[in-house]
Order: sequence, then C-alpha cells, then structure tokens
Amino acid sequence: MEVEIAIERLFLYAGWADKYDGLVHSTPFRNVTIAMNEAVGVIGIVTGDGAPLLQFVSLVAPAIAMGNTTVVVPSERWPLLATDFYQVLDTSDLPSGVVNIVTGKRAELAPVLAAHDAVDALWYHGPSDLTAQLERLSVGNMKRTFCTQGRERNWFDGREGEGIEFLREATQVKNIWIPYGE
Repeated sequence: MEVEIAIERLFLYAGWADKYDGLVHSTPFRNVTIAMNEAVGVIGIVTGDGAPLLQFVSLVAPAIAMGNTTVVVPSERWPLLATDFYQVLDTSDLPSGVVNIVTGKRAELAPVLAAHDAVDALWYHGPSDLTAQLERLSVGNMKRTFCTQGRERNWFDGREGEGIEFLREATQVKNIWIPYGE
C-alpha cells in the first residue's frame, strides 16, 4: 500500500509542477500587484522513520516540483528505501544534483543542514528532540523551517501527507508592483 500511495503522490506533484502559480492583486492605488511563486532554492529535508518511502516521496516531490534542489537525510532506520528510490530518479529526466541523499544519524546530520549557509530552508519531520536546536541553528542565516514539532503525520492520509501546504513551504512569494493609468 505504501508503494501505491507513493506513486500516486509522484503523479500528484508532477501535475502541480506547472499549476501552482501566483496571483494578481488589486491595490488601493493605481497599480496591480503580481504575487509570483518562486523556488526557495536548496531545501534540507530530514525525514522520520514512519512510512519511510512514502514520507520521503511526500517531502521530496513537492520540493522538486516547485523547482528546488534537495539534500535529504532519509529514515535512519530504513535508509535503503530512499537510496533504492534514487535509482528511479537516476533513470528519469530529473537533472543530476536535484535530489541528494545523505544517509547517517539524523542527530549528527540535521544540525549541519540547519547551520549551513548554502541551505535556504530546512524541513524536519523527525522526532521532536532535535526541533528546538534545529530552529535555533537556522536563525543565524534566516533559514525557513518547516517542522512538525514532534507531531507525527499520518502520511497515508491525503489531508496530512500531501497538498497545498507542502507547495507553499516549497516556494517564496515575490511581489511585483505594476503602475497603470495616468
């Protein structure tokens, strides 16, 4: 069942790749504001051990669908699921370097991602014992964080494991003001 839902998630985010776009807002002055969604950049993703393949896909797919590159620390207990999945990515049209997998102990790797200046956002969905430390380390370079605060998501449930929330976390909004009239 986990494999089937992971495949469905891949198709879902492939469909969203060119549909999650910006908005046009009217303002009280004579101009139009265009809110453009753009990729955050490099997202460090640290997964937990629950539903390891589905969680990996559910976090990586929206990040890359929105144009980001990722450095992923997969399940500490079952890392081979992610490394085997990498073979699928390697034989697809995904450019090399978009998904980077680093296996090891999350307690050692996650703080490095949080403090690293070349990582623009950190998604942490592991045990809560590291959350406060990671958010504190992310402040130094104003890194965006997306942490579950120790609350385990039900990755099999579409309301918790997929959707707009993940796309929003994978993008930042650039506002462009365009004046019109005299």
